[in-house]
Amino acid sequence: KEDPQLESGKLDEELKRLSRIVNDIQINSLLLLNESFSSTNEQEGSEIAIEVIDALTENNIEVFYVTHLYEFAKYYFEKKQNNTMFLRAERKEDGKRTYRILEGEPLPTGFAKDLYKSIFGDSSYKDSRQVTKVE
Repeated sequence: KEDPQLESGKLDEELKRLSRIVNDIQINSLLLLNESFSSTNEQEGSEIAIEVIDALTENNIEVFYVTHLYEFAKYYFEKKQNNTMFLRAERKEDGKRTYRILEGEPLPTGFAKDLYKSIFGDSSYKDSRQVTKVE
């Protein structure tokens, strides 16, 4: 929820909420995070997430993190830590979803084009490289 007085943005509000959680969380706790730091760009969101997760796990806090921040997920995947598992939604080769969750390497896509096509159809989708000049 964004600040109604616009004194701060979504990221600022999120960081304040997380700060309150971190101040109260105890060792050996479990923290669930869903799309945290997605209100900023990929690079900054990933950098913030890495710092936060490193600090939490160093203090024996178990973290379950749902994210589309590919650089963040890739960073931990490449570290190949025994205490880290990566899950993703299964998709067939034709793109069809099975609604099963499987262990697997992070992907650089959140399949936004699929969602767009499911709502607007194939005919309204234009490749991002095609630009129409308006005169």
